[in-house]
Amino acid sequence: MAKSRSKSKKPRHILRKIILTLVLIVALGLGGLYAYDKLQQEYTVTYDTYTATVGTISNSLSFSGTLQLIDSKTYTVSSSTGVRALYVTEGQAVKKGDRLLTLTNGKTFTADFDGRVNVINVAVGDDVSNGEELLQIADFDHLKVSIRVDEYDISDVTVGESCRITTTATDQEYESTIASINYISSSTGSVAYYTATSYVDVRDGIYPGMQVTVTIPQEEASNVVILKMDALSFDETNRAFVYQMGAGEELTPVYVETGVSNGNYVEIKSGLQANDTVYVAAKSAAASTMTSLFSSMFGGQRINPGTNNGFRNNTNRQNGNAPGGNYGGGGGQR
Repeated sequence: MAKSRSKSKKPRHILRKIILTLVLIVALGLGGLYAYDKLQQEYTVTYDTYTATVGTISNSLSFSGTLQLIDSKTYTVSSSTGVRALYVTEGQAVKKGDRLLTLTNGKTFTADFDGRVNVINVAVGDDVSNGEELLQIADFDHLKVSIRVDEYDISDVTVGESCRITTTATDQEYESTIASINYISSSTGSVAYYTATSYVDVRDGIYPGMQVTVTIPQEEASNVVILKMDALSFDETNRAFVYQMGAGEELTPVYVETGVSNGNYVEIKSGLQANDTVYVAAKSAAASTMTSLFSSMFGGQRINPGTNNGFRNNTNRQNGNAPGGNYGGGGGQR
C-alpha cells in the first residue's frame, strides 16, 4: 500500500512544476509586453533638417610624396694632387660653366648646370688623394616629386593632367602637371602601384626631402544646387531621394538626380531647388539601444515609432549656406 501512495504523488509533483513554469512564462510575457507598450508610447522620432544651397563642388585624388633633387653632382679627384685655387663659397649660386676650383696638376672643375654650391670639403693648399670628394653643387630651385598611384586610381591619372603640389611644413602651393607615369608596377601585398612624376619650381625655404601632397582635380560643378550627403536616402534600387514636408505636415519622399560628389556634399541636378528644406530621421542613442534590445527579445520585430514627432534644425552641421560657397575636397589621401 505504501508503494502505491508514493507512485501517485509523483505525477502531481510534476504537474505542479509545469503549472508554475507556465505561470512564470505568462508573467514574464506580460511584463515584456507592458515595457514594449510603454516604450512605444514614449518613443519620439526627431528629424534633422538640411537646406539645399548654391555653390561650387569638386572632387579630387590626393597623394603623399617627397620633394627630390633633379640635378646634383659631387666632384672628386682621380689622382693624388693638391688644391691650387677655389673660386666659390658654400651657398653661392653658380651658372653652368662657372669655374669651381683648380688643382695643382692643372685640372679645373666647372659647374655642369645652374645651381648652388652645397658643400665644400677642401681648402686652398690641401693635399687630396684619388677618389676624394672636393665639393658638391645642386639645383634647389627645380625639384621633382614622385607619387605612388594604386591600381584602383591609375586609370584616373594621365600624363599632362594638372595637379597642385602643397608643402606640408609651410603650406605653400605650386601648380604643376603630371609629367610621366611608369606603368611597370611595384606591388605592396596584393595591390599594384605605379609611379607618376611631376616637376615643380620652388621658392626659397623649400628643400629636397620635404613632404608634400599632390592633388589631382577630377570633377567640378560651379554655381549648382548642393546638399549634404547625410540628407540623402536610397531605395532598394539605389535611387536617391529626400523627405520633404507635404500637405498635412506629412513627410513625402522626393526622388533627386545627383551629380558631382566629394563625399561630403553632392550636386543636385533635379528634384530640389536652392533653399529647399529636407528631413532625415535622427534616433537618440538611448532609443536605438532600447530598440535593439526589444528587437532581440521579440524575434527581431520592429518597434514602430509613435506619432509624437519632433524636428530639430541641422544647419549647424553644414559648412555654411552662403551662395557661391566652395565645397571642394574629397578623395582619400594616398
